[in-house]
Amino acid sequence: MVEAVQDAGVVVTGAGGGIGAALARRFAAEGARVVVNDLDAAKAKAVAEEIGAIAVPGDASTIVAEARDALGGTIDVYCANAGLPSAGSESADEKVWALAWDVNVMAHVRAAQELLPAWLERGSGRFVSTVSAAGLLTMIGAAPYSVTKHGAYAFAEWLSLTYRHRGVQVHAICPQGVRTDMLDATGSAGDLVLQPTAIEPETVADALFAGIEEDRFLILPHPEVAGYYQVRAAEPDRWLTNMNHIQQKWEATR
Repeated sequence: MVEAVQDAGVVVTGAGGGIGAALARRFAAEGARVVVNDLDAAKAKAVAEEIGAIAVPGDASTIVAEARDALGGTIDVYCANAGLPSAGSESADEKVWALAWDVNVMAHVRAAQELLPAWLERGSGRFVSTVSAAGLLTMIGAAPYSVTKHGAYAFAEWLSLTYRHRGVQVHAICPQGVRTDMLDATGSAGDLVLQPTAIEPETVADALFAGIEEDRFLILPHPEVAGYYQVRAAEPDRWLTNMNHIQQKWEATR
C-alpha cells in the first residue's frame, strides 16, 4: 500500500475506460476514496460500481465542485486524465484546434483554479496530469494533439515549480502508445509509431504509483522516452531529421 493515497479523496477524469479506469482501479485498491468522471455517464457508473467508487459524469472542466462534495468536502488528489487524440495538420479546422486546446490544456487550468486555494491554505495537494510522450517529443500526423500536449506538460511543469515549496505535488505522466480506444483512433500513424511498443493501461498506473512513492514529477511508463528527450534537447536537428524519416515512411504507406 502507498501510504500517501490511503483514505485520500481522489478524482480521476476520463475514467470510463483506458488509462483513467486503470488509475481509478489502482487508487481504489490502494485504499483511496475515488470519484470516477467521464463524459459517458454509463461508463463512469460501470467503473465506479466495479471498484466501490462514486460516479460524477460530465465535462471534466466543470465537475470539481460536485466531486469535492461527493468526497465529503476535500479533494486530495486530482488526476487530469481526460484527453482528445486530435489528428490533422496546420490545416485542421479551427474547431478541432479549439476543442483540443480546451480539453487537453484548459480543463487542467480550470481544475487547478478550483483546487489550489484549498490546497495552498492547508499546505498539501496532488495534481496528476496525463500528458503523453507527444508532450515531450511530438506525434506525426497530429498537430493539434502534439501542440496541446506540449501545453499540458508546460502547465504541469509550471504548477510544480511554482507551488512545490507550498506542499503541492505534481506528476506528469508521459507514455507512448497505450492499448486503449484512443490508440485505435490514431489510425495508420499510431500503427507505425505507437503500436509496436504499446503497453497496457495498468502499466501506466504502476508507473504513476512508483513515481508517487519516489515523489517524482516526470513519469515515463516507456523508459526509453528519456533517451529520446535527451537527444531532442541536445541535438535537435538530428532528432528532427530522424522524425522526418518516420514522417516520410508514414507518407509512403498512405
